[in-house]
Amino acid sequence: MSTPHETTTSRGHAWMMLMLAGAFEIGYALSVGGSHAFTVPSWSAAALIFFLLTLYFLSAALRTIDIGIGYAVWAGTGSVGAAILGSILLDQPLTPIQAVWLAVIIAGVVWLKLADSVRLQRQGR
Repeated sequence: MSTPHETTTSRGHAWMMLMLAGAFEIGYALSVGGSHAFTVPSWSAAALIFFLLTLYFLSAALRTIDIGIGYAVWAGTGSVGAAILGSILLDQPLTPIQAVWLAVIIAGVVWLKLADSVRLQRQGR
């Protein structure tokens, strides 16, 4: 049986893995865009690497974090990051209303994390 410190540490580690999975998902999305339907070899190779990394880190995180919460956070992180970096790096348009809705996604991700922490505290973990 694990101690409360071990449980907290492993959950913290799982959330770090989930954030890395989100970062790699952003890299994957941007690389797929740069690959032009996988016709540019360097971008296609980058997309493959980011894809494998995001799947690895997501699956590692989901060993501890509930799949519904983990997947929502991963997808939200990847979506927001790809939209923001696509705007900055690829000169893709990002309208004020799109920015507002991206902020709503960010708020949702934060609330999911907070709700997970509260649930664990109520369970005594």
